[in-house]
Amino acid sequence: MGQKIHPRGFRLGTVFTWTSRWFADSRTYKDLLFADVQLRKLLFGRLKTAGLANVEIERSINKVKVTIHVSRPGMVIGRGGTGLEELKKFIENFLAKYIKKDQSGKLKIELAVEPVKEPNLSAYLVATNIADQLAKRLPHKRVANQSVERVISAGAKGVRILLSGRIAGAEIARREKYQSGTVPLSTIREEVDFAAVPAVTRSGYVGIKVWICKK
Repeated sequence: MGQKIHPRGFRLGTVFTWTSRWFADSRTYKDLLFADVQLRKLLFGRLKTAGLANVEIERSINKVKVTIHVSRPGMVIGRGGTGLEELKKFIENFLAKYIKKDQSGKLKIELAVEPVKEPNLSAYLVATNIADQLAKRLPHKRVANQSVERVISAGAKGVRILLSGRIAGAEIARREKYQSGTVPLSTIREEVDFAAVPAVTRSGYVGIKVWICKK
């Protein structure tokens, strides 16, 4: 069972909570959902250098609260908070296209920046780090083994890294797995973080999947 379902979605409501928290009627639901997906896509592209790990969106009647979890918050805030104001304006302009089509009043945006205490325990940050190194044509075995060591030394219970595709420019695509510790995917009470990120190499895409079981 644990092999066939997203580890985070499998634990929603017990270990993890929803990253989008709001209620909408059937008319506006699809617009708000699409806005959330597009906003996350734009933020992950814009704040990649700051180490963006997660985006939480909460909506109330006239307010949208966006919480971004980054490993380098100083790069987002900027000198004297200028970066934060620019980002807030960017989010306001983007959400204005999707929200308040039939409502009166101004939409209030609340932006919060939360630091990621241990980047090596975030599956997304570990996966993007591996993807960047593979794109620079570094040896895949060394990259994967170093990532496993860093995650375990950061205090994880277990880690699993799966590479699939034309690894190191091979003629035939294959899968390689690197694991240390235990990653119980079927146990709901275990906190298992998961991320899937593609690495764009010269010979094509190499898929990277990372499972991290936290203590």
